[in-house]
Amino acid sequence: MPLPAPDVPASQRLALDCRTLLDHRVGKGVCGCCGALRPRYKRLVDNIFPEDPEDGLVKANMEKLTFYALSAPEKLDRIGAYLSERLSRDVARHRYGYVCIAMEALDQLLMACHCQSINLFVESFLKMVRKLLESDKPSLQILGTNSFVKFANIEEDTPSYHRSYDFFVSRFSEMCHSSYEDPDIRTKIRMAGIKGLQGVVRKTVNDELQANIWDPQHMDKIVPSLLFNLQSGERTESRSPSPLQASEKEKESPVELTERCFRELLGRAAYGNIKNAITPVLMHLDNHSLWEGKTFAVRCFKIIMYSIQSQHSHLVIQQLLGHLDANSKNSATVRAGIVEVLLEAAAIAASGSVGPTVLEVFNTLLRQLRLSVDYELTGSYDGSTNIGTKIIKAHEERQLQEAVIRTIGSFANTLPTYQRSEVMLFIMGKIPVPGVHLALPSTGSGPEGTRMIQVMLLKSLVQVTAGFQTTNMLTALPSSFLEPLLSFSLTEDPEVRLLVLQILLSLIDRHDNRPKFSNISIISDISVLKLKVDKCSRQDNLFMKKHGQQLYRHIYLGCKEQSSGRQHYETLFALLGLLSVELANEEVVVDLIRLALALQDLALSTDEALPVYNRCAVHALAAAYLNLICQLTTVPAFCQHIHEVIEVRQKESPFLLPEDVFIDHPKLPSSLEKVEGDVLFLQSKITEVLGGSGYNTERLATPYVPQYTDEDRLSKRKSIGETISVQVEVESRNSPEKEERTPAEEITFETLKNAIVDSVGMEEQERERRRQVVEKFQKAPFEEIAAHCGARATLLQSKLNQIFEITIRPPPSPSGTISSGYGQTQSRSVPIYEMKFPDLCVY
Repeated sequence: MPLPAPDVPASQRLALDCRTLLDHRVGKGVCGCCGALRPRYKRLVDNIFPEDPEDGLVKANMEKLTFYALSAPEKLDRIGAYLSERLSRDVARHRYGYVCIAMEALDQLLMACHCQSINLFVESFLKMVRKLLESDKPSLQILGTNSFVKFANIEEDTPSYHRSYDFFVSRFSEMCHSSYEDPDIRTKIRMAGIKGLQGVVRKTVNDELQANIWDPQHMDKIVPSLLFNLQSGERTESRSPSPLQASEKEKESPVELTERCFRELLGRAAYGNIKNAITPVLMHLDNHSLWEGKTFAVRCFKIIMYSIQSQHSHLVIQQLLGHLDANSKNSATVRAGIVEVLLEAAAIAASGSVGPTVLEVFNTLLRQLRLSVDYELTGSYDGSTNIGTKIIKAHEERQLQEAVIRTIGSFANTLPTYQRSEVMLFIMGKIPVPGVHLALPSTGSGPEGTRMIQVMLLKSLVQVTAGFQTTNMLTALPSSFLEPLLSFSLTEDPEVRLLVLQILLSLIDRHDNRPKFSNISIISDISVLKLKVDKCSRQDNLFMKKHGQQLYRHIYLGCKEQSSGRQHYETLFALLGLLSVELANEEVVVDLIRLALALQDLALSTDEALPVYNRCAVHALAAAYLNLICQLTTVPAFCQHIHEVIEVRQKESPFLLPEDVFIDHPKLPSSLEKVEGDVLFLQSKITEVLGGSGYNTERLATPYVPQYTDEDRLSKRKSIGETISVQVEVESRNSPEKEERTPAEEITFETLKNAIVDSVGMEEQERERRRQVVEKFQKAPFEEIAAHCGARATLLQSKLNQIFEITIRPPPSPSGTISSGYGQTQSRSVPIYEMKFPDLCVY
């Protein structure tokens, strides 16, 4: 039974009804001026505002309001709505003191209240911040930004499904580009914009229910805004990957603040978001022509590479490579800037990963190298010289080529040995070889372009092989790499030959002995060189057994070139020295001594028509190397003979020693007609003294003669027609292996000519036959192919039947024949077990 309603006076009942009305209609009541009739939360809010705004927030009343909000969290949304209403009214009336008090109260309520009803309160808060940011007053913009940053640092207990930050991203980005007249205020506005963007990132990056901040529509605003402020105070060097706590003075700098914000943004990027974060950087550098300066672009990517997770480094590298391809027809300075950035990024990525597509990196760089060579020689990007085409500056293209080569070397240095070997093979396969790599597309710049590409790719190999060290050279340097490399040492281009020699030096030098052989000189005591000599391993012995003769042959032919200069001979001497200390066993030492004596004979020969300088240089090279090898062998009699000859040369023929040849102005005679007697190293004497120390005298007594191969024809050597078969046969007969070989037929010019013509014709016929077979299997109907294969199977079966018949049925007996009834003789077959064999045939 319901209780009767208490008897309330009419006047009191009217006041309660008005209070209820005002409680539900905020700001709509006509009696709002009456404090006794206002709801409690409004009275508590009103009490925090003093009469004079300069007195600030009334702290005691603020504590009451906070306690009330915590006790009645369902009132939070109404408190926020009322505060928002008051703030909007104060902004419109320019009462900025009360605006600051309202924002301070909002901040304290946000910090204190973490309940499920906070979302509705946050909507009111964001509405107030938005109102401040829309104001034209810089002070209000900064005030709103500071409140937003405090809100961004709060970790909410409940997710929000409907909150949007699009306005804040746009407004903060706009503030980052502020152009306010007063520079101090402009700086403050920009810093507020940077802090606001940092707050948006912190608030949204880890909340899957929020709008994805990594979407291009947001990144295209955030990243350029940060780069704009970063560029305004560009410095030459970037900070360390983990910057220490900045000083108070640095905190006031927009550049330092921007860098911290940019690092934080990149550090939060996951695998799938790296591309969206890097693409705006590339677009910003393109739009503002910042690649050409290099400094700012390099600094940006240093920040990027140091800030992202190391396992994501290869994604940045891939985007840079793709951007380089996209700018293939841009100016050389732009491409060079991208390549320089790649160079720096590769050095930083060494601690992480260059990625699974290692060869893709080198493929892109080599393609840019080839394009640059074509551009330089043709003078335009489209291969034509039409009016209106952009003129290409050759020196800028050369700078680009050098940058690409340095970048290739930088990438290679980040790779382990096995991957570097693959890269070496990959680059070698890209080098065009006339007469061999016929499938390679010819450049639009003709033969000169082919030569330049050869030079550039070999320079790239020089960079890749720099510092290359391996314990097993046989597997690290397979024949598929060494043989085409050595074939380039037979070309007539001196620059190509020099690059090949430099590559060989890098491959063989594993103990940093190369600088000690940089100059050719007669050293009386090689201990001053402090050479590092290790015992030759089994793998090294196998390597020299397989490739040693090739190396000796190319050294000999390199000395034989008339276009060889001082650098060539110095590099050849370094190669001989490295072979002696890195890969030499007793057999290799003997071969090297024979090679040095053969070089002396080459310099004495008048058939080669070598200039006087080359002949003196070869004499000096042989003397310097024999002086080195005799001290390495530590045979006193051998050393004595070498030193005696050198002393005679110093007195009578100084032009046969390196000190008078390998100088800027060599002192040479007009001719070399009387080089004989005591100034020559005697093979018989060396054989005698080394034979007494246990060396192979038969091999020492055999003069070294290089074996000519097909490489001479492929490299278009002029000396291919030499008749050397007799000398090769003499050497093979006197070799210690005592291997029996078939006598070599006499080779004349006609036989060589016929062999070359026939081989070319046979190659053409074989190529045509293969083309017809492929075409038949591609275009012929299935029935014809099946019939052809069936016929071949039938033929094979018939041959097998004949073989089986011969095997099963014994051959005719050697005992004789029998006569048939018609007077004809017929072979009589007997089983094998009944056949009689001579005693000598039975085992």
